Amino acid sequence: MCWMCGSDGLADLYLEGTDQHRGWFHSSMLQACGTKGRAPYRGVLTHGFTLDEKGMKMSKSLGNTVAPQEVIKEYGADILRLWVAQSDYTVDLRIGKEILKGVADSYRRLRNTMRYMLGALAGWDEAERVAPQEMPELERWVLHRLSELDAEVRQGYAAYDFQGVFQKLFTFATSDLSAFYFDIRKDALYCDGHGSLRRRAARTVMDALFHRLTTWLAPILVFTAEDVWLSRFPGEGESVHLHDMPETPAAWRDEALAAKWDRVRRARRVVTAALEVQRTAKVIGASLEAAPVVHVPEAMVSLLGSVDFADVCITSGLTLTAEPAPDGAFRLDDVADVAVVFAEAEGEKCARCWKILPDVGSHAHAATCARCDEVLG
Repeated sequence: MCWMCGSDGLADLYLEGTDQHRGWFHSSMLQACGTKGRAPYRGVLTHGFTLDEKGMKMSKSLGNTVAPQEVIKEYGADILRLWVAQSDYTVDLRIGKEILKGVADSYRRLRNTMRYMLGALAGWDEAERVAPQEMPELERWVLHRLSELDAEVRQGYAAYDFQGVFQKLFTFATSDLSAFYFDIRKDALYCDGHGSLRRRAARTVMDALFHRLTTWLAPILVFTAEDVWLSRFPGEGESVHLHDMPETPAAWRDEALAAKWDRVRRARRVVTAALEVQRTAKVIGASLEAAPVVHVPEAMVSLLGSVDFADVCITSGLTLTAEPAPDGAFRLDDVADVAVVFAEAEGEKCARCWKILPDVGSHAHAATCARCDEVLG
């Protein structure tokens, strides 16, 4: 198959299986070189053959065939497209029920990220927009990650590296966003006042994420990206496939900030692991029931103290200290300079934000903390 011959008669791309290296690719090149003095294509892309999940050639007699129409009927067309995108097409590709189940799980996780983003953007108004230089560090870190991904996604698509593009976007959506940024900022989105800078900055970043993730994923998940886009921008003539990938400002790149937040995330990983031990032991049910003491070197006290590290760790309180950690403090082998001593949060549980704080119950609105009482007016 060839794609899109231009006015000069050259095909942009020849696309076929590896058996055509000495077949159609070769014969068409020989004919074109002999008659026109040039190759008939600008690019050639070859792929392997499709095998079953054990690596066996498909055969009706063996009963191991996988019909595309059956996959579409059971999972939908985007799952089949995603299987292709997740596969290394430079070698033979494997497909089967267990492989497709894994693809469907990846799809569900990615779709959950998109669903959360849509919910967070409900009622978005341009008047809420915050300039990057006015945003908290966490939001500026997300913009930095977008600037990195923008270059990687464009380079990946240009090189037909669909597997690389999807893996980068999947890791970003599930690790950087769902398991980190969204997890931290849900408190601000749900509990801050509508006009608070932190909440407006988070929604501004959500808007930037929406426009980039939908257009970046559109070539792979064509129906899902369209569904997500139309959920936010319904109307005659609207389609994600009519929009180009937005340009990402170079000013969003901030290597120093990224290096700082790598250290913050590294320390956070120790805290969350320590709290998971307590949760498994049923000492606590949620991280907001904790107010741990975190022992770090002197330089890290100021670094972690420059951000709201309790919010980053999703605890009701947190103490940073440069004092040596006592015996029995929790550590991770690969983060030797951070140690955590568990302590339960003191006070009552706020009925609105669920943080456990000493001031809960001392405000005009019953069973609320100072922030929630102020938001409620």
